[in-house]
Amino acid sequence: MSKPTLVYLIRHGSTALNREIPYRLQGRGLNPELDEEGNDQARRAGEALRSIPLTRVYTSPLIRAQQTAGWIARPHNLQPVVVETLVEASLGVWEGLTWDQAKASHPAEFAAFQANPGTVPYPGGESFFDSQNRVTPAIAAIAGEHPGERIAVVSHNVTNRAFLAGLLGVPCNRAREIRQSNCGISIIAYDGDRVTVETVNSTFHLESHG
Repeated sequence: MSKPTLVYLIRHGSTALNREIPYRLQGRGLNPELDEEGNDQARRAGEALRSIPLTRVYTSPLIRAQQTAGWIARPHNLQPVVVETLVEASLGVWEGLTWDQAKASHPAEFAAFQANPGTVPYPGGESFFDSQNRVTPAIAAIAGEHPGERIAVVSHNVTNRAFLAGLLGVPCNRAREIRQSNCGISIIAYDGDRVTVETVNSTFHLESHG
């Protein structure tokens, strides 16, 4: 009996924008580096996966994802492989804005998005459904290249939520209810035509010790 392929799906570590109050929308158009906390989160994720026999680490092209992937790949003497399709969703004209600023600048679009965030795109950008249709076949194809192996995939908040929503049978309009913490780890098993979500957003490795 063949072993399933296990995909360890990780959201990148935090950037300064992730931790601003109020929160600022950070899509593919903004490309900051990890901050000090983000590097620590990524290091902890790498330590958590050190004992897993990873054979490949794939990453979004954005800097925050590539830096996170570097921490995960290092204990395995691997070089992260950039996959353009894993990039974060385009948030269009709202990138860099707070939610209040988005609401004030585009009230009609904001109301439509809040009512149907799965199918209504960010103004000038993608919807959750668009991201799901882009990322789901990409990760399935990656998994298909590694039968029976363990691989890591580093991506982003919107893309991970949209992808997991599809696998879990959650309507895309509710994808934002799926929590994706910075450097949270989800595990997906690919076994032939069967795809099983084994873990969603594990963050035990990020808890303070001592």
